[in-house]
Amino acid sequence: MAPDQNRQNHSISVVGGGLVGKVAALQLASQLSDRDSPIALVAQDPATPDKRTTAMLMPAIDMLQELELWSDIQPLTAPLQTMRLIDGSNRLIRAPMVDFHSSEIDLAAFGYNVPNADMLHALDAAIETNDRIVWYRQTASVNTIAADAVELSLSDGTSVRTQLVVAADGQNSICREAAGIKANTWSYPQTAIVLNFSHTLPHGGISAEYHTETGPFTQVPLPATKAAKNRSSLVWLVEPHQADKLVTTDPAMLSKIIEEKLQSSYGKVKVENAPAAITMRGMTAERFGANRVVLIGESGHLFPPIGAQGFNLGMRDLRDLIAVLARNPQDPGSSSVVDAYDRKRRADVKTRTAGVDMMNRSLLTDFLPVQLARTLGLSALGALSLLRKFAMFQGLGMESKMSSVLTGPGRDLVARFRSQSETAGR
Repeated sequence: MAPDQNRQNHSISVVGGGLVGKVAALQLASQLSDRDSPIALVAQDPATPDKRTTAMLMPAIDMLQELELWSDIQPLTAPLQTMRLIDGSNRLIRAPMVDFHSSEIDLAAFGYNVPNADMLHALDAAIETNDRIVWYRQTASVNTIAADAVELSLSDGTSVRTQLVVAADGQNSICREAAGIKANTWSYPQTAIVLNFSHTLPHGGISAEYHTETGPFTQVPLPATKAAKNRSSLVWLVEPHQADKLVTTDPAMLSKIIEEKLQSSYGKVKVENAPAAITMRGMTAERFGANRVVLIGESGHLFPPIGAQGFNLGMRDLRDLIAVLARNPQDPGSSSVVDAYDRKRRADVKTRTAGVDMMNRSLLTDFLPVQLARTLGLSALGALSLLRKFAMFQGLGMESKMSSVLTGPGRDLVARFRSQSETAGR
């Protein structure tokens, strides 16, 4: 829906036009009553198409189904039915290969991989026809934060007054800064090489994460196109100097290198597009809400692309936000709502950030005790069905459904984990 220049007051405004921000606008709009003002979405159109892909896990798929978008998006995706961990290093202590099958926890797939451009196209179409969303295709700055509202200044001169700002404006969030929320940041000695490639052998719904001395080398299934039946995306973490060489490598040579790294498991490889290089950083906000601003997605947390946690953690942010908004529908930006959201997000974000950071750093060290601990841990996952199921539910963010599969000692383990997580979040 195009914005009415005379409509400048909104109860809730979403700032940011990535996947998380646009899903947030649609989901928040679906919660409105007839008496509520429309959701404001402040998001400039991208200058270039987003050529990345995103692995959406089942809780995120459930949200898209609630929005009645999944039936249109699913044909554009590839299912992720098996997650495979492979030690691709040359170290003395090597971990065994471990497969996680979605069928073990009664799911048809852990999730689906979708090209971002296709997903954004579907979200844009839904937003443009939604009369509960006013889309301001502008950039924004925070003008003032008062006791009862926030005033946003848009690049075309429009002023938007809102009770709550949902900041989905990324790792360099202007909304986070304006709210006075500090962020803890760190860097990794890694750069991610991102590209798509076709291959002659089918992937079979398997996403393979090869653990190397420079970090994960991760293949994720992609949907077929007219040009190629078998396709995958790649996220490859390497040292910065290696990245500089790889982005300028001849495509035919790069294809051969990738084929060798995949141990020829997917047959002959052909790179489809020029690789992009992304510097790896980590960040967590000290709070996830303050001064009528709440943080979702990369405005609140950022870490390496391991285990498909980035976008999916943003969707869990959104779930918790919707839950706490019900506490004060008259003033969604009240301190009771913002503080409750902050408390609710701490345990999940801290746990997952620590887990991804530990996994990534364990790949980078040559310290033998760390390598041994990692090998023993993966060996246990491969051998023990109970532990493997626990890890799968935890990775998906579906802890509440563990009891449907786990019994006896398994339920006791889940109860202890939940207690520890709640303590960590305080």
